[in-house]
Amino acid sequence: MEVAQAQADVRRIYRAGFPGPLVSAIVWAAASVVFTWGSVAAGMAALFFGGMLIFPLSTLLMKLLGGPTALPKGHPSAALALQCALTVPLGLLPAIVLGSYEPVLFFPAALIVVGAHYLVFISLYGMRIFAVLAGVLIVLGVSALFFAPEFGAISGWLGSGVFLLFAVLLFRAQDEVSVIG
Repeated sequence: MEVAQAQADVRRIYRAGFPGPLVSAIVWAAASVVFTWGSVAAGMAALFFGGMLIFPLSTLLMKLLGGPTALPKGHPSAALALQCALTVPLGLLPAIVLGSYEPVLFFPAALIVVGAHYLVFISLYGMRIFAVLAGVLIVLGVSALFFAPEFGAISGWLGSGVFLLFAVLLFRAQDEVSVIG
């Protein structure tokens, strides 16, 4: 199978990727609520464990929308998608440690981890918009860690907003996708 065909399959089956950021927006908002008005530890746990539910909830959303919900068995992109998904919970572990010492650093570190995770989506989907999503998340995280620490406290909320914006953009991109040349 050619790479372009594998990417077209991923775009078609996963609806240009919009369900993931949509569910992510909800998970990040919920974690931010818990972090802000509950406890720091519970907020970090909410993002960690809620993050593990993003793919299953995205799959449920796709099922409700009708059509396929997974790549066919043996598809060449299936292993890459799984390997990419595993990077987030592993990357969030050091973010949790960092947040345990200084709570306002948790969400910025998590933004960097999740942004790096989205870099693989550029090739997986063959869509340049994932470079923009990854870049925005990484820049927000790096900025809050190193240049504007006052944004650390609201960076979870900012992340949720970014995910919601990109869910809308990706939803609209289902018919017209920006393909890597």
